[in-house]
Amino acid sequence: MNGLDILIAFGGGIFGAAIGALAAFEFVGLLVIAMTVAQITTGSATDFIDFPFGMFGPHTGGFAAGVAATAWAAKRGKLASGRDITAGLSGLGAYDVLLVGGVFGALGYVIAWGLNQFALPSGSPWTDTVALTVVISGFITRLAFGKTGLLGKPDTGIRRCYPPQDKCWMPYHSRIPQLSVLGLGIGLLAGYLGLKFGANGALLAFGISASSLIFLHFNTQVPVSHHIALPAALAAIASHSLLWAALTGIICALIGELVSRLFLIHGDTHIDPPAMTIALMTSLINILAMIGFFALVPLW
Repeated sequence: MNGLDILIAFGGGIFGAAIGALAAFEFVGLLVIAMTVAQITTGSATDFIDFPFGMFGPHTGGFAAGVAATAWAAKRGKLASGRDITAGLSGLGAYDVLLVGGVFGALGYVIAWGLNQFALPSGSPWTDTVALTVVISGFITRLAFGKTGLLGKPDTGIRRCYPPQDKCWMPYHSRIPQLSVLGLGIGLLAGYLGLKFGANGALLAFGISASSLIFLHFNTQVPVSHHIALPAALAAIASHSLLWAALTGIICALIGELVSRLFLIHGDTHIDPPAMTIALMTSLINILAMIGFFALVPLW
């Protein structure tokens, strides 16, 4: 960690807030696709990974910064909802909102650096520290700028884990049958990419899923699937089996929905279900690798 990198993350946070959290994350997906295609084509690694998963990663100058800036804008009465991660905040004409994005961009870089100081005996990260940083940043945002507490406050008459469909995170894929089929299909496809291209395939699966969220801006009901694709691809690589990828995909789809009901939909700021799912499942895969059930899959 150095001051220059923190300044870059601060600048990235301002940019992420300006274009909006979701748009910033979609850019990450496009950058990851470009990076992995180049690595697969040339057969050599590139330091470019330090940008989409570093200074402009979801945890620093992109998504998490936009989430915090959105929550601050709502707290200041400049935005209707602190969960509106599709909003591009430069249109508010409020420099304080952009500065909050910059602060959280730098904060995310510091948090990730701290998490990366802890590693497995092999030297590999013990979890997806990018995803876990997004979760921690979301918690800080909720406690700092929200009014509903960490778990949120369900409306009168609504049960926390059994909300009506229109109150769910993504209503069109909020029920077990639909989630299971999505998890199965995405898990198989991501697993294929992982088996075909190794770690690059896992990152490519993530990039494709992340960039597909661009279609949400056009009111196309695409699934949120990066939390399914990445762990499923990792499970396929670790187990050398598409069956484990399929099972992991289904589990991730269900966990993502559960997390949304526990932390997101009853709150007034965004706590990201996909990031929490990725952090949980990569930790589980690493634990299984440590006891010899899976092989360890380093991504970076």
